[in-house]
Amino acid sequence: MPHDTPLIATIVAGLGLAFVFGAIANRFRIPPLVGYLIAGVLVGPNTPGFVADAGLANELAEIGVILLMFGVGLHFSLKDLLSVRAIAVPGAIVQIGFATALGAALAWMLGWSMGAGLVFGLALSVASTVVLLRALQERRLIETERGRIAVGWLIVEDLAMVLALVLLPALAGVLGGQQQGETHSSLLSLPASYGIWSVVGITLAKVAAFVVVMLVVGRRVIPWILHYVAHTGSRELFRLAVLAIALGVAFGAAKLFGVSLALGAFFAGMIMSESALSHRAAEESLPLRDAFSVLFFVSVGMLFDPFSLISNGWPILATLAIIVIGKSLAAFAIVVAFRYPIATALMISASLAQIGEFSFILAELGVGLKLLPEQGRDLILAGAILSIVLNPLMFLAVDWMKPWLERRAGKTASLDEAKPIGPATEPGQLASVAAPVKEDGPPPRTALTGHSILVGYGRVGSLVGASLKKAALPFLVIEDADKTLAKLRDDGIETVSGNAANSEVFAASNPEGAKRLILAIPNAFEAGQIVLRARAANPKINVIARAHSDAEVEHLKGLGADTVIMGEREIARGIVEEVMEGKTEAAEEPKAPIT
Repeated sequence: MPHDTPLIATIVAGLGLAFVFGAIANRFRIPPLVGYLIAGVLVGPNTPGFVADAGLANELAEIGVILLMFGVGLHFSLKDLLSVRAIAVPGAIVQIGFATALGAALAWMLGWSMGAGLVFGLALSVASTVVLLRALQERRLIETERGRIAVGWLIVEDLAMVLALVLLPALAGVLGGQQQGETHSSLLSLPASYGIWSVVGITLAKVAAFVVVMLVVGRRVIPWILHYVAHTGSRELFRLAVLAIALGVAFGAAKLFGVSLALGAFFAGMIMSESALSHRAAEESLPLRDAFSVLFFVSVGMLFDPFSLISNGWPILATLAIIVIGKSLAAFAIVVAFRYPIATALMISASLAQIGEFSFILAELGVGLKLLPEQGRDLILAGAILSIVLNPLMFLAVDWMKPWLERRAGKTASLDEAKPIGPATEPGQLASVAAPVKEDGPPPRTALTGHSILVGYGRVGSLVGASLKKAALPFLVIEDADKTLAKLRDDGIETVSGNAANSEVFAASNPEGAKRLILAIPNAFEAGQIVLRARAANPKINVIARAHSDAEVEHLKGLGADTVIMGEREIARGIVEEVMEGKTEAAEEPKAPIT
């Protein structure tokens, strides 16, 4: 019997079209998220044909935001977050204030009220969690200092928007809007009858209570649950536990403490990161995280009316200029004022040059309170879509601007000679460690020759590196995680900071003079790019890589790898050798004499 299935239809249409247009975008070297947005426009109410359920799409997108922030939290610790508070807190507050002022000025030019200008400006001041985090993950910057500053900045923005969402209903009457009744309060709002200062106090108290609960109770309960489930031996239960904790903490944080779903998920991940099982938890949540984050972009595309580009031409351009140029300049000036490198300032600026989910929530609340005209909501939606599409181009622009700005600032990057520090990496030779790498210049080129280039220093790479060091073979490590780099330098091992797929980073390892390349990273697609770079630089270099499947082995060998080791095959070989050795020992064991 036929029945209506809006959830299935929304998921199928969203993921199906996102795949098609994402693949087309990738084919033309355009970021796939542009294809996801186009897919959303096609299934939205503003284009002919099939219309997906917007309400369901938004809820599915929220799951994507939760899982993405949870994944980021897994790579963070409370120490990491506190380490960037000196710039993240004042930087985010000043940038929010500057962007809000620009938005209010545009609203005044359009003839809107002061309340409309405040809501409009706030909506333009906060960056999209999903867009920012995906940009950092694609460039493998999450675990770097730049990444920590960007995420810390994002957390402060989230907290500021939570406060704005609970204050707006209380201030609506004063700002010229419609006072919100107690029976129509939103998830994050408090009754206006409490008074402004009471609302502020209660909100801050709830946020503080949530943080205390997570640090005191969550630190004990969450790792205990993970270890208990892990000891059951059920991978299915472990995966379920990870998802239940991520979604449950996020939902509970929003319902009980009034904080955002994203902030609740981030704290859940950050607490779970203290468990020894955090790496496995990240692996289990990755597939769902990617799928639901795609649905976020589809849901954003559904809100966009292409015809608004014609009816609101210049206001949309002005809105886009505030988001892409105004916010970026403010962030750049703030980061530079705190004496951070130009490269860091540019990366933060590009990361924040877009708006997203909180902007939509503020816009809807503003229209509901009769503060923001519907034209304001349309401008915010158009600005969000266009800024998200342009965000990858912003990163390309800052890469192009960086050398010019460095020259203007009189900071030319110098390729310092590596200095010998010992101990010996091979008889008669001292280990050479390059001078500390500054973030605003290319990494210095190594002085090593006849060495091994080890890419990645995780669970596999660290074992390989320890063996190379024990055998006194000269080698260096290419790694992008700050903590790992610091430990390697403390151990006297030469490093090149960054992603080996980057041409400047890989060139700094001197592949022309290297004897072998060891790829210890698990990503076969990224490893393939590095193999191509190595072969182009040195056709005689011996390339050794790792893989997880026969298809990956074939892929890497096809690109030029000499040896590809598949983990599962080596495990099976070890088991077989152990069995055969035990069988031989049993056969050779002399029988006891019969008495």
